Amino acid sequence: MSRRTAPQKKTDELAFPIRLRFAIPDGGLGMRADALNHWLQYEVGPGDYAVHSSAGLAQDAFSIYLRDITGAQALVEAFPALKLADGTQSCVYVSPAQSGAWQGMELFSVCNLYSMTAGQAAIRRWFDGIDDRTGNLPPLPGIYPDYAAPVVCRNDGNTMLSMMRWGMPSPQFALKGKKTDRGVTNVRNTKSPHWRRWLGVENRCVVPFTSFSEPLTRVGEKSKPVWFALSEDRPLAFFAGIWTEWTSVRKLKDGETTDNLFGFLTTDANAEVGTIHPKAMPVILRTQGEVERWLGAETYDALTLQQPLPDGSLQIMSQG
Repeated sequence: MSRRTAPQKKTDELAFPIRLRFAIPDGGLGMRADALNHWLQYEVGPGDYAVHSSAGLAQDAFSIYLRDITGAQALVEAFPALKLADGTQSCVYVSPAQSGAWQGMELFSVCNLYSMTAGQAAIRRWFDGIDDRTGNLPPLPGIYPDYAAPVVCRNDGNTMLSMMRWGMPSPQFALKGKKTDRGVTNVRNTKSPHWRRWLGVENRCVVPFTSFSEPLTRVGEKSKPVWFALSEDRPLAFFAGIWTEWTSVRKLKDGETTDNLFGFLTTDANAEVGTIHPKAMPVILRTQGEVERWLGAETYDALTLQQPLPDGSLQIMSQG
């Protein structure tokens, strides 16, 4: 990790507003430095990050500057052995050139809880000739990671509603030294080779929901979910998602299982979500035209839907 000049550091602080600051372990980074550099080149991409080393408060440290918090989340998950540099509760800050700061919990909590209470008949009304394989689907007021949830996908031209497990396969680098794969619930970096393979029409899906939550975290207080919906009557809408059939060990007690897995895309936050979670929200589809476009359009066209809802499109329904 080479030191960079003060003017270059100022430039990087403006260009890359998210900073991760880690302690250099006793004995140095060793081979971990090569793995880190390879990960940054492969997953983030040249020109989309910067690395600086400097003397920490109690030990040598290095900082990695990134463009958004999604890259920070993936990096922390990929290198869990790296320790904080200065004893704070979070290794993630807005750079000194920006205002505000994030709590560490936000690295792992972009919409990891939602509800689907409209019932399967409401889902079927959106699609002609849908093959419903969910059986007697009850209301689902709290869907958490690794839960089974209803998902709509296309298979050989047929539209199918079925239950899938929430959490796409993790990248290989994130599984080193781990015995289980808990899955990745939210996908932001669609340029990553790991995610690109599932962006074709055969692996796109839509995930029905009626409300979703983002965590409200305040200093000295326990985090609590804030629930958002399109209106007070919580109408049905869909997350833009991807899915795949995958064999892995999700839980040690279950051993290796083959499951249909799903996750959904995130994007920048709009005004309502931004007051609670400043940097991300799910990609939400509100019309049949948007749903059909996500399920059937060419990839470059479908990905133009990866954008926040217009400001004023969501309401806060409750907290807790």
